[in-house]
This record gives sequence, C-alpha cells and structure tokens, in this order.
Amino acid sequence: MGKPRAFIEIPRMEPGYRPLDERILDFEEVEKRLTDYEIRNQAARCMDCGIPFCHGCGCPLGNLIPEWNDLVFRGRWKEALEILYSSNNFPEFTGRVCPALCEAACTAGINNTPVSIRQIEINLIEKGYREGYIQPRPPTKRSGKKVAVIGSGPAGLAAADQLNHMGHLVTIFEQDTKPGGYLRYGIPDFKLDKKIVRRRTDLIEAEGVSFELGVTVGRDLSSKFLRNRFDVICLACGAREPRDLNIPGRNFDGIHFAMDFLRQQNMRVSREYIGEKDILATGKKVLVIGGGDTGSDCIGTSARQKAASITQIEILPKPPENRPDYTPWPNWPYILRTSSSHREGCERHWSIMTKSFEGQNGKVIGANVAFVEWETDILGKPLKMKEIQGSDFFIPADLVLIAMGFTGPSKNGLLADIGIHFSEKGNIVVDENNMTSEKGYFAAGDIVSGASLVVRAMASARKTAENINEYLNIN
Repeated sequence: MGKPRAFIEIPRMEPGYRPLDERILDFEEVEKRLTDYEIRNQAARCMDCGIPFCHGCGCPLGNLIPEWNDLVFRGRWKEALEILYSSNNFPEFTGRVCPALCEAACTAGINNTPVSIRQIEINLIEKGYREGYIQPRPPTKRSGKKVAVIGSGPAGLAAADQLNHMGHLVTIFEQDTKPGGYLRYGIPDFKLDKKIVRRRTDLIEAEGVSFELGVTVGRDLSSKFLRNRFDVICLACGAREPRDLNIPGRNFDGIHFAMDFLRQQNMRVSREYIGEKDILATGKKVLVIGGGDTGSDCIGTSARQKAASITQIEILPKPPENRPDYTPWPNWPYILRTSSSHREGCERHWSIMTKSFEGQNGKVIGANVAFVEWETDILGKPLKMKEIQGSDFFIPADLVLIAMGFTGPSKNGLLADIGIHFSEKGNIVVDENNMTSEKGYFAAGDIVSGASLVVRAMASARKTAENINEYLNIN
C-alpha cells in the first residue's frame, strides 16, 4: 500500500466516452482510456483493507486485486500483469464487458467511491500487449490426452486455454465460421471490438489449441464420433435459447429476438455473409422489450442504424438511484444503471407489460401495453405484480426487439444426441466435478448455470478444466 490516504485524497476518475455526435456514426469502441499516470493514481486508491472483499465477495474469478493494484502504483507493470493473468485468462474481455462486481464490493465504496478496478485491469492488459509482455506460451510438455471443447464463447475459450497450458491436446469445435461465440456475435463492436477477440483467439491458436470452425456437433459430427476420438468432451455451448413473448400478434413481420438483430450487425461489421433477410432499424420506430444489457445493446445498435425513434420498456419497477437495503454492501446493488447507449437517445419506461401486438398487412405497427404495480417485501424488493386496470395504452413501432433474457441451452442436436440430464430450469445437470450424467462429458459456463456474465462463465470454465485435468490423470 503505497499511499495510505490516497482513497481520500485522490478522487475516482472515469475515462468517459467519445463524443456522442461522433460515436453514433460508427461501431468503434465508445469508451476512452486513462493514461498510465492516471491509472497509477487510481491504483494508489486501493486501501489494503485487510479483508479484500473485491477479491473474496465480488470477483467470481478471485482476482488478486490489491496485489496487482499495488504493483501498478509502483510502476511494476509486468509483475502486476503476471498476477492478473494467474486468475484471469482474458482481462481484455472482462475489462470491457464485465459490470465490475469487484467494484461493488470495494471497501472504499462503503462511504466513498470504489477503486476503478476495471479501468486498471484493461489498461494493464493493453499495456502488456503494447510492451510485448503478451507472447505465445505453448506448453513445454504434452500429456497425449485429447480434449474436445464444444463452443468457442468465453467458457469454451477459457476451458481450452487452461487445458492446453496443462499439457493436453485441445480442439475447439465451433458452429460459426469465426471463433468467439457470444463475444463475437452477441456483444456489439462499440463495446468489444472484434479485433480484440481475434487477437486473443490467434494467440490461443499459436499456443497449440486447434479450431474446427463451421462444424455443428450433433449434425455434422455425432457425439459418438467425437467420444471415440477424444478422451474427454467439454460442453461449453452457452444458454442462448431466447425467452419468447407468446401474446396475440407475435407472428407479425417486424418482431424479432434481440440476439438475431445484434448478430446480424456484428456480421455486417465483420463483413460476413448473413444469408437471411436483413433486420434493420433504419428509419423505423423501434420498441425494445426488456431492460437489461441486451436491450441496451439493441438501443445503441438502433441509434447507429439511424432509427426514427427508440423506446425501451421493462416489466420490473424502476430501480432506485441508491443502493437499497435488500442488496447491502458487498452484494451487487440493484440500482438504476444508464449505459452509454441509453445516453444516445431513447425513451425508457418501467412497470409495463406487453399485452398484444397490432399489425397491418401482416406487419407490426405497435404494441398494446399496460402499467403494472408491484408488491414488495419489507425491504422493498419486488415480489409479484398485477396489472393496473384502465392503464392500457399503445406504443407505435414497426420494429420490435424482444430482449427478455434466455431460457437455457437448446435441447436439440448435440444435447439430444448425448442424452444427458437437465435440471427443472432447463440447464445441464453436473456433479461436484462438473461432469454430466454421461461419463467423460463435462460442462462449463452458461450451459450449466443459465445465461449469466462473461466473468462467471470463465470462472466456471477454469474450475471445470481443473476437474477434467484430474479425471485425465487417473483415467
């Protein structure tokens, strides 16, 4: 701890965003970066609090945050990066898209502002690339054991990276023509430039991981075929089956799942062949149903496609401005969050349910909605809702994007082929060693937990890789 009073004397600093009238003209990353000098000042704010709640309660990866903060403050960047790398395979991803659970648990944030941990993390990894600290590190010894990883999203890449460095021969099978999964096709470029994804997958490949792209296991290859050729199969296919809105008028043209809309735009930016009818917001009145990150991404994408108007509705009540009693420190607070996309122009409404869609000539023209009121517990946490009678109104829209979350992994194809067990929530059931009901088949990430954060998928993958390694060592 270099400066004992730095968390009091030095204010928290945010890098800010590129000017609004500039950034909505392209799909380049919107967030700016702090300088090395500014980052060292921010690292000085880490107060060596004795019990690092950022590490133990906040970060799913268990990042050793106080240690690398202190090294950054002292200018020992390479050592700091080595410590960061010891627990986080891809800081360039988490530094861009993680909501920073660690900062919500920062002790300095109880009565002051938390340390800018995410900014320090991203600057640290980017400096590592600039200075040449990040180089291919293929293992010096191979076990001869083969592992097939199905899916190249954050869980698949992290599991493959870990297993490769443990000395196993790893092949990633990916149904898309480029690797990255949700990182590439789900997150807009203005949050995560795909050059960053490609830089990492190129590095993983240089370290010895093989990629089989454009291959759908369960269709192009059977699970039995793979099981005969690999010692272990690791399922990391994600949980991207979208939650639908089964109400009258759902079949009108112009109503789409959010991920289909976002995927297309990511493919346009990457100049990939889409092969289906374009979903575009250009000149349209856009209605986004769902108030989470995916809905926010739809807003930013629609703004860049020059939508005529953008409205976002959420069935939950408007979150409070300050941390409520039912999410006390060091828990992740349920508070109102306004993203860079929200600032680019949209109307936001809460406590609204969608009752039906209206259309003309087979095309959607809007949604019939109504306000709801919520019953809460003694601390104010929403429990159940009911419609407010007579509160109905109509929202005009000729493009509706459903961003209501996900119900779990697809049960067709590969998973049906294997015949493994699912939980009541629709996710894969695993034992304490992350093995499924079928011997030799392990699972990691959202396919087990349900749709969650990139950082949680990576944490799950690292644990699964450890268990796979133990399994391979005794079999």
